[in-house]
Amino acid sequence: MTLLVYGSYGYTGRLVVDRLADRETEDVVLAGRSPDDLEAQAAETEVPARAFTLAHPSVVERHLADVDAVLNCAGPFSRTAKPLVDACLATGTDYLDITGEVGVFERLAARDAEAEAADVTVLPGVGFDVVPTDCLGAHLADAVPDATHLALGFQATGSISRGTLRTAVEGIGEGGAVRREGRIEGVDSTHRTRTIDFGRGPTHAVTVPWGDVATAYHSTGVPNVEVYMAVPERALRALSATDRLAPLLDREWVQGALSTVVDRTVEGPDERTREEGAGYVWGEITDGEETRVARLRTPETYSLTAMTAVEAAERTLAGDAPTGYQTPSSAFGADFVLDFEGVVREDAHEPDSRDQ
Repeated sequence: MTLLVYGSYGYTGRLVVDRLADRETEDVVLAGRSPDDLEAQAAETEVPARAFTLAHPSVVERHLADVDAVLNCAGPFSRTAKPLVDACLATGTDYLDITGEVGVFERLAARDAEAEAADVTVLPGVGFDVVPTDCLGAHLADAVPDATHLALGFQATGSISRGTLRTAVEGIGEGGAVRREGRIEGVDSTHRTRTIDFGRGPTHAVTVPWGDVATAYHSTGVPNVEVYMAVPERALRALSATDRLAPLLDREWVQGALSTVVDRTVEGPDERTREEGAGYVWGEITDGEETRVARLRTPETYSLTAMTAVEAAERTLAGDAPTGYQTPSSAFGADFVLDFEGVVREDAHEPDSRDQ
């Protein structure tokens, strides 16, 4: 069985490839659009490589025709997911990625019937976006099966990679998003704030357009979903300002300038930061009468992404993932995240947050 890793030479792609080597996964192919970067990575890892852009469908299909699954690590996924999924459906190749982009999840969910007909698994979000939050949401939904409202949140330590920040720049003028009665609605960047204990004591948190606004509904059926991110109080004021500046920030030339700054100045967390960092995930679910709370502690977010992405890819290659559109928990169960060293789940049972 052959796995092609697209975007293999990016920050997260390299972590994924290193983990694949450690696990001695057979028949890995490196891929991306830069021949120079791929040549250097192929020489370093002794893994075969293919350089191709996603501009021409016939070219993409030719490169995927002899592989069994693609793991897309090349963001922004709003640009890379569609051409790769198109080719996967045409060639019968399973598709996975590490996106956290709400729009990408929704567009891929709309292709469920196509994927079923092609006997293909379409499984986005197999990294920190959204494995721990998705699995925690599914765990809570199992405890409160008739729930009407689900809130999820996360707090992470450490820095972020160039690709993650570039994706954030692309969406910086779009505001926030929540799900209400089954429909995703755009909201202000500071739509709602709460004080939440993610496991390290109470902290400020604000709603963000995290991937679970899309995926949690498909995983759990809960019609109302909000996702929170822990932020310092001063950051709330900055987020409020982005709403006023949204028309400017959404301009292509502004995003281009910001992306250039990112490319020149951002590298991503080093090995020590990854080893010392951690992720904290919180969830609260209610049916109006009963409320449950649970938390997860995970390894640092990029380290966990490499773990979960590789495991999800290997399970998909082994035929363990259902065909059609899937979320991590619908593919592998709510306890999938517990299979990784350093992940601990705690059921608190009582609500422990409040509106600000």
